[in-house]
Amino acid sequence: MNQGYVDLKIENKIATLTFHHPKGNSLPSTLIKEMIENFNRLSDKENVNVIILKSKGEQAFCAGASFDELIEIDNFEDGKKFFMNFANLINAIRNCKKLVIGRIHQKAVGGGVGLVSVCDYTLATKNASLKLSELALGLGPFVVGPPIERKIGKEAFVEMSLDCEWRSADWAKQQGFYHNVFETEAELDLNINKFADSLSERSQEALTSLKKVFWEGTDNWDELLEQRAENSGRLVVSEFTKKFIHNFKSKNDKE
Repeated sequence: MNQGYVDLKIENKIATLTFHHPKGNSLPSTLIKEMIENFNRLSDKENVNVIILKSKGEQAFCAGASFDELIEIDNFEDGKKFFMNFANLINAIRNCKKLVIGRIHQKAVGGGVGLVSVCDYTLATKNASLKLSELALGLGPFVVGPPIERKIGKEAFVEMSLDCEWRSADWAKQQGFYHNVFETEAELDLNINKFADSLSERSQEALTSLKKVFWEGTDNWDELLEQRAENSGRLVVSEFTKKFIHNFKSKNDKE
């Protein structure tokens, strides 16, 4: 349990995939692989029309990939493998035949923003602020860049990538990250359940065909995200980035 978990429940053609990790719902490789396996299995499930993706707890929706694993990387091969985890998760959600609804109850950082952006339809609370922090670590949002840019456009992605500042849920709605924002989690859940219920009654064939339309133009992402993972894998073992990561960890350990 200390390493987190992924839980799956299916009811009335609605699959609810919940992840949790005690460190801000970050995603170590073990959890990412579990999520990928679940999305792959659900893709062909005849008794599932829609997937709700959510995290548990009152902290972040997702703090991104595991910092504990990031700090241990000391060679290019391990660096690429680390970033390929998120690349594979993005592609698993993109290729999943079922529509994915994101339930974003709290903030998302780095890879967590990528997870938000790859959902087909996303609802959030007013507390669900977003930040791309990779450049502050001497890296860059390379792997998560394509789904984010697809969602909000080049200029907004440039802003988020360079200033590493928090964006409010209202800003995220204006830019297209969120389809709607609610005051409370109770309101969020009420609206997500209502929307998922309506989709559960639709034609599965029609929903699958619609998802293909939504993701037109992304057929090259298997190769593109691997190239991005290689880029990050090279940077993460550079002296400049290792120093940034060490200073970041030292600062957080003191807080």
